[in-house]
Amino acid sequence: MKKITFLILCLEGAVLSFNVAAAAALIPSIAKEFALSQFVVGKVIWIYMLTYGLAALIYGPLVRKFDARKIELTCMFLFALANLLVGLSGNINILFMGRFLMGLFGASVIPLGLILIGKHKAKENRGKYIGIFFGLTFIASLLGLFLSGVIYWRWIFLIPALSGFILWIVMYFYLPSFKEDTGDFKFNYLRAFNDKAMLRILAYIFFISLIYHAIQQWLGVYFSTQLKYTQFVISMLITLTSLSGIAGEFWGGLLADSLGRNRIVNIGIIFMVLSIFALIFKLPLFALVLIMVIWGLGWTFNHVGLATMLTDLPKEFLNEAASLNSAVRFISGGIGVSLGGFIMSYSFSAGFLIFGFGLLFLLFSGRSIKAN
Repeated sequence: MKKITFLILCLEGAVLSFNVAAAAALIPSIAKEFALSQFVVGKVIWIYMLTYGLAALIYGPLVRKFDARKIELTCMFLFALANLLVGLSGNINILFMGRFLMGLFGASVIPLGLILIGKHKAKENRGKYIGIFFGLTFIASLLGLFLSGVIYWRWIFLIPALSGFILWIVMYFYLPSFKEDTGDFKFNYLRAFNDKAMLRILAYIFFISLIYHAIQQWLGVYFSTQLKYTQFVISMLITLTSLSGIAGEFWGGLLADSLGRNRIVNIGIIFMVLSIFALIFKLPLFALVLIMVIWGLGWTFNHVGLATMLTDLPKEFLNEAASLNSAVRFISGGIGVSLGGFIMSYSFSAGFLIFGFGLLFLLFSGRSIKAN
């Protein structure tokens, strides 16, 4: 894989990720403009995530049969168009439709990136490249989160619309064909599920993603309704999770190669456990700053370790593993957002307590779930 190809993949990930985290921070502002409950507007999160997760199942097998270049060109153009629809939406229903389309077409990016890294990079260096790939997505997410606190919320969707159209032009001229990677169109999901290592990893991903998004996507509402912070402070606190996440992806990728995939995953979940139990207490702002940093590091250590595990699986399952990584993360994440919203609407403290014990369960049962 040429450097320009890897760079384009990273830029696609950046455009995709620009408003993923920012959307949670924008819920209060969108709700105010449309005069709706924040918990109603919170649907913009799980509509995107569930659609993304289901659509991701298609792209792994699809790029086995069809040239990934054509698929990516089509999806990037339509993803940019969907962002434009959200940015110009006149009511909440149009906004929901745009988020649905963003999930549908944005789901192609991450599977393709993992498939190409898995096929063209050596196992001993794979964690580093996956760390760089996801690290750049976190940089974009950080930028989106920062801007969500200082500019009008619609621009958080108009910016990736414009940058997506520009990137499409670059892709048209510089993204190479992947015809040599094509073959018969087939779904190997049933065979993949017979692989015990894959099942263990996917089960772990399902529960860790559910818990993470049940907390992460409602932090903006927690900071707004419980701690009465302004939109700027809310965005800056959530931005810290992406800022530390950048270091977590890069650093975690290197540690996954040197310390081992399992060890970096365990370190990550310990950090998450400490953070979530700390949130039960309404701590002062300076303490929340530290908690958000540890929370972001924990999630990304876990994330990069598990993603690298999937690329280590047998090559005949690589396409399915790449799609399932995104599908399971986003489907379970969407469920987590919905479940988290239900619980948090009654009590944030109860939600933090319930999901905190869920993390502890994963930590102690992880040996039977993760790959050896």
